[in-house]
Amino acid sequence: MAKTEVILLQNIVGLGGESDNVRVAAGYARNFLFPQRLAVPVTAANKRQIEALKQRRAEREAHEFNTMTELSKALSKLICVIKAKTGEEGKLFGAVTAGMIADELKHQFDIALDKKKIHLEHAFRTTGEFEVELNLHQEVKGTLKVRVESTTPAIAVAEVPVEEKPHSEKRGKRHEDEKAAPADAKHKAAKSEKAAKAVKAEKGDKPEKKEKAKAE
Repeated sequence: MAKTEVILLQNIVGLGGESDNVRVAAGYARNFLFPQRLAVPVTAANKRQIEALKQRRAEREAHEFNTMTELSKALSKLICVIKAKTGEEGKLFGAVTAGMIADELKHQFDIALDKKKIHLEHAFRTTGEFEVELNLHQEVKGTLKVRVESTTPAIAVAEVPVEEKPHSEKRGKRHEDEKAAPADAKHKAAKSEKAAKAVKAEKGDKPEKKEKAKAE
């Protein structure tokens, strides 16, 4: 297959960047690159344009670097909230993807970010707060906090009143006996005290009767 040299006028993934001199298939250059103004043939006249192309490329890359650096700082201060339906234990019906995060960034903060720049090791399938890695530029990385919240209403758990177990008849009788014991003890003490007074009074009356009998 015949090859030809071309000068790229724009970045082409897998091929090269603006102002790069690359070799490609002649048919690819003739049928695609040249008609789309993505490249030009290598000629003496076109070679003189290379320096101008390199200068334009350097200015564009510097602008992209500065823009992505500022964006990285801004995104690190944000929390992107994504709401989804959940089932038991906070598990989602589905998953949160990079595309969903990109959509919410645009909706919530009016920030347009290619979902390819959002790096997820795996899609989120539970509620919670996560830190997402961003590949904003070849030389600029960033992070974004994502909070996944449930839109499913929480089910209120009713408190079941604890029923008090009735006291057994035996325990209730013992309790009544314990209450009656002090009263019985008090009654017995009073009775004993009364008997003692009666005995004492009886002893005091005996000498008086003897003296009365002697006098007669």
